[in-house]
Amino acid sequence: MYIGEQLINPSAERLRLSAQLGVEHVVLDNRGSELVRPGGLWDVDKLGDYREWVESFGLKIDLFALDVGSILLDFLTDEASARRQAEVLQHNIRTAARAGLTALKYNVQMVGITRTGLRAGRGGVQYSGFKLAAYTPEADRQHSYWGVGYPTAQDEGDAQSDMLCGQKMAREVPPVSEEAGWRAIEFLVASLVPVAEQAGVRLACHPHDPAYPPGGLNGVEHVLGSIEGLRRFIALSDSAVHGLNFCQGTVAEMASDPHRYVIQAIEEFAPRIFMVHFRNIKGGYLDFAEVFPDEGDVDMNEALRAYQRAGYAGILCPDHVPLSELDPNRERFMSFALGYTRGLLQAAGYKPRRATLAD
Repeated sequence: MYIGEQLINPSAERLRLSAQLGVEHVVLDNRGSELVRPGGLWDVDKLGDYREWVESFGLKIDLFALDVGSILLDFLTDEASARRQAEVLQHNIRTAARAGLTALKYNVQMVGITRTGLRAGRGGVQYSGFKLAAYTPEADRQHSYWGVGYPTAQDEGDAQSDMLCGQKMAREVPPVSEEAGWRAIEFLVASLVPVAEQAGVRLACHPHDPAYPPGGLNGVEHVLGSIEGLRRFIALSDSAVHGLNFCQGTVAEMASDPHRYVIQAIEEFAPRIFMVHFRNIKGGYLDFAEVFPDEGDVDMNEALRAYQRAGYAGILCPDHVPLSELDPNRERFMSFALGYTRGLLQAAGYKPRRATLAD
């Protein structure tokens, strides 16, 4: 195992910072960049050049984001459109392979990553959180994660609209029953996995965040909001390229006993985990806050040891650190999480990569 960062269209300066922090592997998101041709198609030459540019900083791209957009909702309301989108995604998977990429991550959120407010934390930081009892449409609009951003300054319909990944607020979409949710996900898996298997590209799926109550929220079910849902998802294909972007924080949010639940999930799904969001929460099912890794209800050292016992050997990425006006870009908070994770790895016997001295 090793530390890594997930970054959105990073600059040269940002990649240099990653390298200086000891990061050698990254997970990148290209939405909104010139790598995408009209119609959402990836350009193989630009993507290959981009990979080489990232590698020039001493970094390897472990995974690249595959934006599935609104394909899941569209499958339930406009199947012809969904099938056209599937063809674009299939093209992009093949293009990724031709450009030298080996794994892609995608998110099956149909609506934004639902949050209801901010809670005070140590030293005056603010934790993003979800509490079902506090849910209102206004709280959803103000505090939820839209697309790939953080829950600040993300008004609906603003200039960030190209980053929304097809997500809407739950009250704005038709009801999505458990049966309908599974039909849409089964369509997506059937459309993508055979192509990825042929291309030799692994696909890592991020589960629904957060788990919703029985019956859903505003009529929308989150079917990948439990171990049982993840188990059913994995069973949709026995291909070795079909797996998980295992968001440890999201899994913790599924249970009243987050630590026990996370360890159980690691032990069960480790062979299909292709990347980890190594983050922590306080609270649990339907009432939680996203906190620094060292202060949550999941014992991060025990979690890391569980990955180790289960044979996971991939990337650990910090994710969803708190907010503060003292660190508006969250780079210091992410650096803290990276260092914390590196310390746990060393304590578990993993040796850091050998440093090189500049001439």
